[in-house]
Formats: sequence, C-alpha cells, structure tokens
Amino acid sequence: MHTSITAGYLTRFRSVTASADAAAELLPLTGAQRRFLIARRRAPQSRTDVVPLFFAYPRGTVDLTQLGAAAGRLAAHHPALRGGFTTVRGTPVLRLGTPSVEAVRVAVAPGGTAEDALRGALLDWPADGPALRLLLAAAPDDDEELLAVALDHAACDEQSLGLVTAGLSAAYAGDEPTGEAGEGDGLAAYREAVELQLAAEAAAASAAAHAHWAARLGALGRSGATGEAGDAASGAASGPVARSTGMLSHRLPPADGAARGSVFPALLDAVAAAARRLSGPDRVLALGYPWGGRPPGAPPVLGCFLNTLVHPAPPGPAAGLDALSAAWWDDLDHADTPFDEVVHAARSAGASWSGDLDGLLTFEDLHRRPPLVLGGTHGRETHLAGRPLAAPLAVSASHGTDLLVRLAWDRDRHPDAAAEAAFGALLDTLRAHLSPRAQQHRAA
Repeated sequence: MHTSITAGYLTRFRSVTASADAAAELLPLTGAQRRFLIARRRAPQSRTDVVPLFFAYPRGTVDLTQLGAAAGRLAAHHPALRGGFTTVRGTPVLRLGTPSVEAVRVAVAPGGTAEDALRGALLDWPADGPALRLLLAAAPDDDEELLAVALDHAACDEQSLGLVTAGLSAAYAGDEPTGEAGEGDGLAAYREAVELQLAAEAAAASAAAHAHWAARLGALGRSGATGEAGDAASGAASGPVARSTGMLSHRLPPADGAARGSVFPALLDAVAAAARRLSGPDRVLALGYPWGGRPPGAPPVLGCFLNTLVHPAPPGPAAGLDALSAAWWDDLDHADTPFDEVVHAARSAGASWSGDLDGLLTFEDLHRRPPLVLGGTHGRETHLAGRPLAAPLAVSASHGTDLLVRLAWDRDRHPDAAAEAAFGALLDTLRAHLSPRAQQHRAA
C-alpha cells in the first residue's frame, strides 16, 4: 500500500516537534512550500522563486522609511513573513521569528535604467531571505520611481497578493493591516490553514486520484521529452536559473458573459499551440499551471497553498475547446493531489517524465486584488521583462479591464523569431476561442 508523501512528511514533522519549545516555534509546510525549499537546497545555484509586482509612482511619492515600517507591521500579522524557511533534522519547516522584510533603494548604474537595477536586485535575491523585499529605483532624470514588491514564493501565492497590497496600503496610511488575516498575530489562523491544507493533500493522494493522473499523464516523455534535468521532489520549480529571457505582451478585449468561463481552458489550448511551435509537434508536452486556494473553512491567510497541476498537450491539432474543457474539469476534481504524487502516478503508468515542464501558465483575476495606494497615490502597475523562468516557456495572463497576455521564453533555447511565431499562434488560438462568434457557436 502506497504511503502518501504528505503523510510521511507529517510523521517526520511530529518527530522534530515532540518537545513543547519546538512545537511552539516550528510550523509545518504545505506541499508547495516543501518543493520550493527542497529545490533550493538541492540546487544551490538555482534562483529563489519570487512573486514580484511592479508599480510606478511619481518621483518623491514613496517615503522609504515609512514603507519599511509599514512592511514590518504587515509582517507582524502574518507568520509566513516572520522567521524563515529552514530544515530541522532534514525536515522542512517554518521557524517563527522576527519580521523578515527589507525596504531599500536600489542604485541605478550610470547609463542604466530603473528596470535594469531592479532586475539585477531580483536576480541576486538572498537564498535565505528576507521573505518580503520592497525595492525602489529611479534613474537621475526619471519622472517616476519604480517600486518592486517582491515575495519569496514559499511565503506567498497569487491568491495572497491582495492581502499584501491591501495590508501595505493600510499600514502605510497608519491603519492596522490585519485585513482578513485574523486578530492578533494571525498565528492560530495560519496554523489552522496549513493543517487543513495538509489534511486535504493527504486525502487527495488516493487510489482514485492515482488512477486519474496515471491515465492522463502516462504518455508524457515517451517520445523523448527534452525538459531540463530534475526530479519529482522539485516539481515545476527546479528553480529558475539566470538566463537571458525575452518577453512579448498583448492586450485583448476582456471576456464577458459566457466567455468568462472559457478563459482558462482557452489559455491552456493557446499555450499548447505556442509550445508546439517551439518544441515540435511529435510528442506529448507537459504544461503546468498553479491552481488552488485555501481549503474549505480555512482562514484566508497569507501563504503558499497552491498546487501545480499538469495538462498534457498531445501532438497534432487540438481536440476542440469543449473536449479540452471537459478534461480540465475532470482534472480539477483531483486538483489537491500533490505534484509529487502526480509525478509518481505518471511514472507508474510508463511515463519517462522527470517532472519538468515544457511550459507554465499563470492566471490572475485583477478584480480580486486591491490596488497599492501609498501616500494617497495609486501605483500604476507595470511589468518587467528578463526575469528568470521556471520553464522554457512561460505565459502570464491578467484579466481585468482587458486580458493582458505575456509570453516569456528562454533565449538560450529558443530564438526570438521562433518565440514571435509562437506568440502569434497563441493569440490566434485565443481569438478563435473567445470571439463572440465562437461563443455563439458553442452555445448553439
């Protein structure tokens, strides 16, 4: 009988927290947090996975001392931003401590840009913290300053970003930044959320889930997939590496009405079209996407509760959006199955898959994230190219007043011309699926 990876972890965690003192200062990690920590321990040369937001403000708007104090007050309410992620007797844990934040001005080199300065600072992210960094930069003649709000991915997932922007805005204005995190320091709420997440992960490592993912992913790698070397423990994040990356972006009209329910499966098909252009049409591709939120009944705390789901993109033309959507909904029924268990299931079905991904898709509904307001000024969100990637191809989509789609690629692996053609295939696929005519045809 297969013992789940989560159950094994919990047994080790209880062993290292057998004493009262250890139990008070150590917290368990979710499956996603463990993968991030294990990956950086096994590959010290890799880059820490970071979740960054970038905002432009008129020069002189941001008081860095006041912002640092606000970050400290925010972190005091969120255990994920206090202390540090470490290992005790080989077991990954969160050791509680003081707020793990910094707010600094990043110098811009002569002739350089604020974007260059922030990109370099993020590439030099310290391996052991802090969890939240606020980096401000401006060239001498710039009318605006660029602020990076960057978090260790082990401390924050995309669903947590609204807590960060709302909490920072409140703390900067002098209000208590607790928001929905709970009263006091939020420790009880955070512990409850993590324990509920681990229970969900353990329950999801079932025989039925194993059979589902074995059937879905058993063909991965059989034609000689060329993903980077890695292992199941590291999952989607063998750790981003410092390579030359490019980025293309385009804004499409927002999806309204019935089309809203088609956005994510349409994006999956579009990413598959782009990845096939870059990787070739003769093998099944592994496309990953973060999914999940807090377990039912869990407090909406700041942390990392996502899971990486895997979508197999077969060679040849797509089967159609209806069929893809149906398969995607079936996958979501098993969305809590930890990534490591999914890799195990795929291998048991004959996949020669390392666990690495050919492409990565992230999606954010901007209607759910409050703006970052500092000194009464709403930051203008912008995006920065050239950040390290966790896969050869990464697509990010933000749905708000429009649908902003960004494609980033590894320039050491794919030339710019090929990436531009892949982006064209991606946009053509999205337009075909989300056009009013396509929606009317599907509804008929």
